[in-house]
Order: sequence, then C-alpha cells, then structure tokens
Amino acid sequence: MAAKAVLISNSVQEMALNGEEPPVKYFCKGNDVGVLDASVPLIDIPVVDLGLLTSPSTSAQELEKFHLAASSWGCFQVVNHGMTSSFLDKIRDVSKRFFALSMEDKQKYSREADSIEGYGNDMILSDHQTIDWSDRLYLTISPEDQRKIKFWPENPKDFRETLNEYTMKLQEINEILLRAMAMSLNLEESSFLDQYGERPLVAARFNFYPPCPRPDRILGVKPHADASAITFLLQDKEVEGLQFLKDNQWFRVPIIPHALLINVGDQVEIMSNGIFKSPVHRVVTNTEKERNTLAVFCIPDSDKEIKPADGLISETRPSLYKKVKDYVSIYFQYYQQGKRPIEAVKI
Repeated sequence: MAAKAVLISNSVQEMALNGEEPPVKYFCKGNDVGVLDASVPLIDIPVVDLGLLTSPSTSAQELEKFHLAASSWGCFQVVNHGMTSSFLDKIRDVSKRFFALSMEDKQKYSREADSIEGYGNDMILSDHQTIDWSDRLYLTISPEDQRKIKFWPENPKDFRETLNEYTMKLQEINEILLRAMAMSLNLEESSFLDQYGERPLVAARFNFYPPCPRPDRILGVKPHADASAITFLLQDKEVEGLQFLKDNQWFRVPIIPHALLINVGDQVEIMSNGIFKSPVHRVVTNTEKERNTLAVFCIPDSDKEIKPADGLISETRPSLYKKVKDYVSIYFQYYQQGKRPIEAVKI
C-alpha cells in the first residue's frame, strides 16, 4: 500500500531564523553526510560554448568536448547560451524576493499533502525518511495546460513573466542539447528528441537553503540522480554547495556565475544505453550563508516509451535497460527510500 504523504509543519527557514535545534529526522544516517571544505576536491568541470556547438565551422570540436563531458562526468557548464548576465541575475532576484516574503505570504502557495506542486519541503512518505534541509517552490511549466497558476507567486510582481521567459529559453537550449547528444553518438539527429516527445514535462524548482547549525550531519539534498532527460541549474553566484559523486568520491562544483550548469538525467542515460552518465549528486549545508538555486527539469512525455536507441545496441553492447514509460512515477518512491530508481530498469 502506498504510504500516506504528510506535510512538515515548519519551514526550514523558520527553524533557522528561530535558532531551533533541528529534529532528528533531518540527520543523515551512515556516511551520507558531507561538508563544504577544501578536503573535497573541485571538479575541473568541462565548459561547453553553445555558440561554438551550433556553428558549422566549430561544432565538430565542441561536439567532441560535449560528448566527453556527458560520458565522463555527466555534467558540464554552458556559456554563450543567449541569456544576458543581467537577465540571470533577475531570475536569482525574484527567487530571493519570494523566499524573503513573510511566512504568511509564502503559505498562500503551500503545496497540498499528496502533491509536490507549490511551496513547502519534503513529502513525508515514511517514518524512517531523512528530510532535506531546504524549502522549495515547485512549479509545472509545461505542458501549459498542466500549469497550476494558483501556485505561481503574484509577488514579486515580475515573478511569473520572468520564469516564463527563462524556461522558454531553456526549452530551446534543451532541444539543441538533445540533438547534439544524438549527433555525438552518430545517431539520427532527432533520435533522442523523438523519444522526448511532443508533450514533455518541464518543471522548475526554486531551492532555498538557510544556514544550518549541523552541516556535519545534515544535507540540503540527499544523494540522488535526476529523473529528467536533462536538468538545468542556475547556481547561487556566491555560495557553493553542490557536489557530484564519481568513482566513489565526492567533488565540489565550482561557481561560474553566468553559466548554466547542466547534468544528464536518468532518461538520457537510458536512451544512450549507458554511454552518457546520470550522475549522483547532493547539496551540502553551511553554518553561515543562505543559498538560492533554481533547477529546471526537462522530462520526456509520460506517454512515450523510453529505451536505448537502436543504433547503440549491438552484439558487443546489448541493451542495458528495459523499455520504460512514465519513469517519474517510479522515481519518487525509490528516491525517498534512498535507492537509485534507474536500478529498477536495468537488465
């Protein structure tokens, strides 16, 4: 039987403001915890220039760099993406202003107990679950007929318009990247896009991580990989926190203020038959500074069957994954149990 989801009464922001000792349900079990210190090495993260990737004279070289990034780390930073620094700062600003509203104002957008849409924090699915030290605002962007406008803040005044403009641009970049991924694997240019479908789910998650009194025991986000095809992250300009796992070691992600951080999601790992890696990542906390980020998840149409592309299957490299539809529906159950959902679809 599915567990009944419940809401957490307190926001993490309130707990931090009131100087409350975090309840034990926030404390990580075992070796999950991480710290933001110099002992965790920085990733020498690949930087992909979107202008070079889309220009005929330079695309081959940039495509090679892109392929290497997606197959080794599963993440890269994108520059020359067509959005100005001031526009990205505007997005960061509307996010900060939303979380700075009074609790009463934010609670107008509170999510319902059995849904992730809206303002709140972790959905509680079991008594043994570890809760993330973050508050968030989760909004469906597309298909547009699936938007729940009652959760889209009216304050700040320019919130809706700014988010709409930003996510339209990301959807254009997402298409470029899905085409580039297929081309870098010598597939038909549209082979990943065809699986992505006509009615993909695009969702935005604004994340607020307040200072945490116990960064040695509490994470902003538990280790996980994403259910998406591609995830876009607009990082905080000043405060680090994101870490990726590679070869059983954690690495810090450097901040490039006006780059977009992109990571491969589970569904592209499946489409690429495991050539592109959906990396496990986490967010660590710190005692002094709040951190704001915005993640946008581009998720294939739930009616489309996702499977390894035919051109990537051979006698020497058989299909590593089963066909799957509506991958997201299995994702959250596994995630809250601390398991990797992609394991369920491996052959």
